[in-house]
Amino acid sequence: MADIVALMRRAHEPGMPADWLIRSTHSRRLNSDDKLWQKVLASEAVGEIQSVMTARAEQTGRTIKQALRMKRVTLRCGLSVTCVIATKIAAPAGIKPVEWRLLMNREATGLDELVRLIDWYRTRWEIERYFNVLKNGCRVETLRLGAVEHIERAMMLFMIVARRIAYLIRLGRMCPDLDAALFFDQDEIHGAYLLMKKRRPSQPPRLNEVVRLVAQCGGFLARKGDGEPEAKTIQKGLQRVMTAAEAIRSLRSERVLA
Repeated sequence: MADIVALMRRAHEPGMPADWLIRSTHSRRLNSDDKLWQKVLASEAVGEIQSVMTARAEQTGRTIKQALRMKRVTLRCGLSVTCVIATKIAAPAGIKPVEWRLLMNREATGLDELVRLIDWYRTRWEIERYFNVLKNGCRVETLRLGAVEHIERAMMLFMIVARRIAYLIRLGRMCPDLDAALFFDQDEIHGAYLLMKKRRPSQPPRLNEVVRLVAQCGGFLARKGDGEPEAKTIQKGLQRVMTAAEAIRSLRSERVLA
């Protein structure tokens, strides 16, 4: 979502205006004829925040610090907005600094409220990941159901699946050393090792280890430069692992397995 003036105006029109917080993609003119970004960046920082960036294809997860600058301004179009710019402090060499430029209709009266509004923005990545899993992992757009009630039932099921996959992606990267048994039952863990023909470790396996193993069941190659698995391979792998787990339970009930 970019800073679309028509959308920003429309949010003010209802009797109960909708709050919005969007990325600023243009350094718009102010009614004072100054430019938006330059005006905000010239102000003193009001504080700092610290957050964790999840691992990406070519980068490991890391903690970043950002300086916050904020100013309430009136755009040339007549809209009053709060502009917030969060700039990276001491970015590592060779890595593009993380910078957020945001516009919102709400006024932040202090640092605590400003941090809370930025936390709203940070949830965007989780929301996007969830819908990416729903669309590309669960492939809900390929459903060919003729009745609304059938679509609703299918969506409820796929939304549960998508939530689990998105949860595994996030925690597998953010908290890789958690006990995998907190997120997989023992038969699923057993099934993942069996499918990949790997010996199960004597110690409880870590979450990231099992997530990567599940993704390998779905086609993830797990080479040194492949980074962390994404939704599609985890979703495919989970299908195979859950089938294997069901087979293990069926064999156990027939007393074939101890």
